[in-house]
Amino acid sequence: MTSVYEINTWPWLAGLGVASLADVPGAVWDELIGFDAVWLMGVWERSPAGLGIARSNEGLQREFHAALPDLTDRDIVGSPYCVRRYEVDHRLGGRAGLAAARSDLAQRGLKLILDYVPNHVAPDHPAITEHPDWFINGAPEDLANDPGSWFAAGDRVIARGRDPYFPPWPDVAQLNAFHPGLRAATLSTLRDIAAQCDGVRCDMAMLVFNDIFAGTWGDRAGPRPAEEFWPAIIAELKDELLFVAEAYWDTEWELQQQGFDLCYDKRLYDRLVHEDAAAVRGHLRAGLDYQNKLLRFIENHDEPRAATALPGPRGRAAAVALATLPGSTLWHDGQFEGRRVKLPVFLGRFPDEPVDEGLRDFYDRLVVLRDAGQWRLLDTPDVLAWTWEGSATRHLVVINFSREPIWTRVRLPWPTAGRQWRLTDLLDGRVFDRDGDELAAGGLVVGLPAWGFHVLETRR
Repeated sequence: MTSVYEINTWPWLAGLGVASLADVPGAVWDELIGFDAVWLMGVWERSPAGLGIARSNEGLQREFHAALPDLTDRDIVGSPYCVRRYEVDHRLGGRAGLAAARSDLAQRGLKLILDYVPNHVAPDHPAITEHPDWFINGAPEDLANDPGSWFAAGDRVIARGRDPYFPPWPDVAQLNAFHPGLRAATLSTLRDIAAQCDGVRCDMAMLVFNDIFAGTWGDRAGPRPAEEFWPAIIAELKDELLFVAEAYWDTEWELQQQGFDLCYDKRLYDRLVHEDAAAVRGHLRAGLDYQNKLLRFIENHDEPRAATALPGPRGRAAAVALATLPGSTLWHDGQFEGRRVKLPVFLGRFPDEPVDEGLRDFYDRLVVLRDAGQWRLLDTPDVLAWTWEGSATRHLVVINFSREPIWTRVRLPWPTAGRQWRLTDLLDGRVFDRDGDELAAGGLVVGLPAWGFHVLETRR
């Protein structure tokens, strides 16, 4: 199990009042001790061309002003997913600044994760002119008929980056995942990134699947390769990098088979936000060989803040589920303090927001919990319940994931008869003493309010 803490690097540094990753105070890194890895989102060189597009796009401007009412031009720094070069932006301290931060993290037992975007680059990336065949190319009539999907680059017409379900992104150029030169360049770039970090989070990793890419671009992509994009690349770097996939469209299993160590569990997120206990329970019936490679979250830079998507007690219940399930967890900077504004990734400053001290205290107690032993989902129709059984400890988690209070019985999956048992709630400190014969006969009686929960350490 890996616990990852995501930081939106540029506005985070601005909030600290420092100009470089090398200048982050040690006390700030100390606050992250207990996590396994820090994902510094958005360290690569941002595109001047992309910045110009962002400053002139009316839709983006409305989004920027909604998030930051006192917006100035200086606050718009460009998208971290419109990468001009895979070099650490000099405004964040350059390669030396990142190396200093990585050293500081390593001293605290923390690994460093960075981004990689396989699908697209900035329209002013050097490869546009040096290797135009690495991109999806069109014809002059494509540009004339659909300028929103194409742009001119010298004597070439290049596709704007996209996924098959949405209009093109206006600020990026579409790479051709079928081109052997592009695949070789990807490996070379990732090898250089591997020298600077411990893991990569691969943006929209499934877009370069042969089936998906062919379905999106058809004949424009050229001959379909015999091999998938990721397996050979990951195999070359498996000993150097942890590979994390941003995954959608139920492609998690396939990404795992292609070599990814962890994949986003977007399906669990959707069920926690929009569905009920039965839907969550059904999701958790998957095999542990699959679940152990999922990265679970209720907030990241792409999703609404948890304080708005999962407000109040429901959000706490979802967080308890997240922290006590098999697999890995992704936590987002600002989530613990109850930030409500989803900052567009183009912006370099957070708005001022009050800290929810009660929520912060809750997360301080929650995120230190660690799995211990074998996880087991319990068959409880009224609540979500599971156990962790180790050689010396047993834990029971019960969550009332509903709007109504509930009384129910939970049968423990280990022998209890003939002993007295003490159950201690690790989140609020309450202690419950129970007779083992009664537990064996009828199960543990549990009463919980709407969205209530127990994380119980059980001892004889």
